[in-house]
Parts: sequence; C-alpha cells; structure tokens
Amino acid sequence: MKNILLAFVIGFSLASCAQNENEARPVDDSTYKHLDSLQTAYFASGCFWCVEAIYESVEGVEEAVSGYSGGEIDNPTYASVSSGRTKHAEAVKVYYDSSVVRFETLVEVFFNSHDPSTLNQQGPDKGPQYRSIAFYANDDEKAIIERKIRILKSTKVFTKITTEVIAFEKFHKAEAYHQNYERKHPNNGYIQAVSIPRINSFKATMPEVLKAENHH
Repeated sequence: MKNILLAFVIGFSLASCAQNENEARPVDDSTYKHLDSLQTAYFASGCFWCVEAIYESVEGVEEAVSGYSGGEIDNPTYASVSSGRTKHAEAVKVYYDSSVVRFETLVEVFFNSHDPSTLNQQGPDKGPQYRSIAFYANDDEKAIIERKIRILKSTKVFTKITTEVIAFEKFHKAEAYHQNYERKHPNNGYIQAVSIPRINSFKATMPEVLKAENHH
C-alpha cells in the first residue's frame, strides 16, 4: 500500500482529476439498460477516473460508471461537486455478476486500491469530494464492510481508517466526458502520473481477481 502513496506523491504539480467543461454532456441512460439484470455496488475512493478503471479490470465486473453520491442535492454537476459544498463524493457504480465475483471481493478491491487513512484526500486530489466511502445496500453488505475495517485495524495495515460506511441512497451519473476517461485518454498527464501507477499497483496486489486481458 505504501507503493500506492509513493506513486501518488511523486511530481504532482500536474493537473488533478478535472474536466474540460466545453465537453460536458449528460450521460444517455439507455447506454446501461443491458446491465439491468446484474447486481450493483457503489464506492468512492478518490478520482473516479481511477476507480472506474480499477473495477473494470476485475473479473465479473461488466461495467463501472463514474458519478456522484453521498451528498444532499439533486442533479449535481462536476463543477458543483468540485466546490466541496454539495457533500457529494466522486463515486462509481459497479455492475457485477455475483455468480462470478462476490460483494466481499469488491470490498477487498476497494481497500487494496486506495489509501483509506487520508481524510478528504487521495493522492494529489484534495477535498471532501475525494473522501473514502463504502456504500451498503443492506445489513449483510454493511457487515462485510465493517468486518474488513476491523481486520485492517487489528492488523495495523493503516494507522487509521477514515472510510465512511454509508447506506446507499442515490447515484448521479457524471457527465459523459468522464466516462471511461482512462481508456479514452491514456496520454493525459494525470492519467500517466496518477491513474496508471495506481491501477498497476492494484493489479500487482490482487492479480487473482483480474480479467485475463489485464494480466500483464
């Protein structure tokens, strides 16, 4: 996990997770209709460009969608969330096949792909919109998340854990420009300096959960 932090802090005078507002467009809901038969899970752990790409590398995950959750206003935008005043966090909606990958594994992916000890920050990105949140849809999911946190605390993997454990209420899809950003913009400075090292660190930590094409 220290390798993740090291990758984050080297040379970060670079641009943060940010959008070209000239390309901001709403997401067409019909894009994801074919996924309606799958299970869903929701996580926030820093820039959603990174988190989306991480989950899409996991076997059994059919799609991950960037968006906003955990806040108080309807129809949040990147600009309003970035202000830090909406209480929303950048989050991802994970569509997964529970016959292939369990919710417990998705929680393991969550804690093995970011630093949950930094309050309102992940790498170079600072603000409440980048805080760590594991959302649960029922008591079983809540218990799985809380058990993992107890294990991490008891083994002192982190000095502290700031992850919020919150009942899921609503997810707002982010602007179309943000979807699949890492795949569409591999040469972007932030992607090169932050996202790719973070993703590669995760893949080295949990190679057993990766889709075949992600073993490299």
